[in-house]
Amino acid sequence: MASDLNIKNKKAYFEYHILEEFVAGIKLLGTEIKSIREGKANINDAFCAFLNNQLYVRNMHIAEYSHGSFYNHEAKRDRVLLLNKKELGKLKAKSEEKGFTIIPLKIFISDRGFAKLVIGLAQGKKLFDKRESIKERDTKIELQRVLKR
Repeated sequence: MASDLNIKNKKAYFEYHILEEFVAGIKLLGTEIKSIREGKANINDAFCAFLNNQLYVRNMHIAEYSHGSFYNHEAKRDRVLLLNKKELGKLKAKSEEKGFTIIPLKIFISDRGFAKLVIGLAQGKKLFDKRESIKERDTKIELQRVLKR
């Protein structure tokens, strides 16, 4: 039943070095999961933060469900991420270090029908690193053009 839903944060790999990835569940309302299954979510500006020893994803936009009534959800509310204590402890310790942040990378639907969020422990890239990424991408595209001839 795993759907082909693929909502990615394309800016993340350009702006950050991803050091480690974790798969977290998301605590959602009924209309939120329905909107995600329709592919109406955006994680480009989202980030993760700890509040009261729980990890939240903030600024993630899930569009209101088209067939929802007055029970519809708020589009940009904070949502709890579900991880085990060991992973939470590791993320909390690393995120408190200077230069590290936690960012969402991808949303997918699991085989059991639950929405999952792939989050990454990231370190910001410097300007010269971004230039290097652009150069690598351009050479890869050029190589593909040559191979197609």
